[in-house]
Amino acid sequence: MMLVRTDPFRDFDRITKRLFDETTRAATMPMDAYREGDTFVIHFDLPGVSADTIDLEVERNVLTVSAQRADSARDREVVVSERPSGTFSRQLFLGETLDTDRINADYRDGVLTLTIPVAEEAKPRKISVQEGASQARQITT
Repeated sequence: MMLVRTDPFRDFDRITKRLFDETTRAATMPMDAYREGDTFVIHFDLPGVSADTIDLEVERNVLTVSAQRADSARDREVVVSERPSGTFSRQLFLGETLDTDRINADYRDGVLTLTIPVAEEAKPRKISVQEGASQARQITT
């Protein structure tokens, strides 16, 4: 008994797209990013990835996220294989205003969440104005 009807042309199209389309890798690690107060939050969807295979690296304000999903087809007869396996990587360019030394990473329910605080020196600050505090200098000739 067959579980899934197969269309050999559809399978061929999918394999061809996987081999020649570079956007496939980025699509395997979709993300959302937003600012919440003085913190940037980034969510990466990584279902089926073990936390110990996730690698984060920051070099010159470039954040690289790598993860690995094991091949579920080992020692099995594959009927359908649509979930990509292997190593996935994505790079983000972080602004100079972010404190890359204080990135926090949390992985729960297949979602990697990074929080990156805005650097203290980049935060807006109030400057108090004092009346009469500065003396005007006159230039004499």
